[in-house]
Amino acid sequence: MTSSARTAHIIEVLTTEFGDGMAADPHAFHRKFRKMAASPFAFYRGSACLFYSDVQSDKPDYCDERTSRVWIHGDLHAENFGTYMNANGLLVFNVNDFDEAYVGPFIWDLKRFVASVALIGYAKALSDDDITDLVNGFASAYLAELRLLAAAGDDAIGELTLDTTDGALHAVLQKARLGSRLHLLDSQTHVVDYDRRFTMGEGVYEVSAEQRDRVHAAFERYLTTLPPGRITRPTALHIKDIVLRKGVGIGSAGLPSYNLLLEGNSQALENDVLLYMKQAQVPAVSRVIDDPQIRGYFAHQGHRTVESQRALQSYADPWCGYTELGGIGQLVAEVSPYAADLDWSDLDEPAEIRPVLGYLGRAVARMHSVADDESDHGLVDYSTEEAIVAAVGDDDTGFTELLVDFAHRYGSRARADHQLFVDLFRNDRLPIGV
Repeated sequence: MTSSARTAHIIEVLTTEFGDGMAADPHAFHRKFRKMAASPFAFYRGSACLFYSDVQSDKPDYCDERTSRVWIHGDLHAENFGTYMNANGLLVFNVNDFDEAYVGPFIWDLKRFVASVALIGYAKALSDDDITDLVNGFASAYLAELRLLAAAGDDAIGELTLDTTDGALHAVLQKARLGSRLHLLDSQTHVVDYDRRFTMGEGVYEVSAEQRDRVHAAFERYLTTLPPGRITRPTALHIKDIVLRKGVGIGSAGLPSYNLLLEGNSQALENDVLLYMKQAQVPAVSRVIDDPQIRGYFAHQGHRTVESQRALQSYADPWCGYTELGGIGQLVAEVSPYAADLDWSDLDEPAEIRPVLGYLGRAVARMHSVADDESDHGLVDYSTEEAIVAAVGDDDTGFTELLVDFAHRYGSRARADHQLFVDLFRNDRLPIGV
């Protein structure tokens, strides 16, 4: 494809994906695109739609009737991993951010991830041989973990915790352990007349009485989507305050989000809980998968996001649920004080990165294994680990070579696309409307 043809393709894909949002909130998309322009990796993070428009025409390697219908993360890049406190009170390092999750070919998750590794490696001036070695390590760890799970069953699915990790991942978990609910509350709220209220600031807006009533009603509907017995204390149901935020990140430009301050487990101010209720978005991968059964399974995008998180994440956030607001699907979850992301700026040498990618390979294998015939949903009614292991067979070499080739090839493609995008944006050739 010529440079001019690729440029036209980028305009078409971005306009199809973001056109409505650009028209509704052009300033938010100016900020989004400015952040995407910062680096090839930032561009790659914000352009999953372009990735899927490309890979949909690839040969469906290792994909048969079953492995083409695996619950996938949908935006599996190297920065979508971090910590959370699971329903059993354990700090876990795992995949996070399930906004783009859907059902599709398992290999797309792996391709999206390894291309992100190539982009990070290039930015750190690692050689092609080093990048090849890192991708090989990830692929090998993924296959080894899947085979273990296929042999031992879902009972073998464990977690990456303080007791089962070392090195950089262990350090991230230790950092999360230092998190404090009180510190989080003090950063977003203040005490007035012996009670907490949200603190107004940049990006935080007061809500009208009508908005407050609508959010309250949506909250009541949300409570019905939580697992039975989840709320055991009446104090946890009391909303003390509500504010509006607007998404300004790479993935959430312009999307409205409400923060809710709840009483928590008791009337002690240190136990208050912060939730967010945000508009869920259409996953980029769903635009290239034409399957009425998958599409019809979800009531709305909020329902899809929550079902995906519960399917892909063992012992998910106990506050995770969904609702509707103004007829639009919403995701509701806790603003956790125990969230910490893996910081790639602290990892520079291949010897430091290699063990991390081994852990991430295991985490992705476990994620793909959780969402199958033994989970609570009905979309994937077979053992995904057994299906993937059977599809790969003993072709470890071919499997790893496929991912290595794609990592280098698409990493180069994303770097070139980033330059084309920057030129489009700086010359006002994207229809943002400002």
